[in-house]
Amino acid sequence: MKRISLLMPAAALLLSGCTPRIEIAAPKEPITINMNVKIEHEIHIKVDKDVEALLKNQSDLF
Repeated sequence: MKRISLLMPAAALLLSGCTPRIEIAAPKEPITINMNVKIEHEIHIKVDKDVEALLKNQSDLF
């Protein structure tokens, strides 16, 4: 019994030294974000035949 009563405080002391430590630090270099993005798109327009004929006949509309 005496042994157990002596080992308990010693075990508590040893286990208290094993607590995890969390550290948050800012980076020494600035964070860079590369925003070079190439965007390509195509626009397809479907036109009625009447409107298409009008655009062919009167090309000065636009």
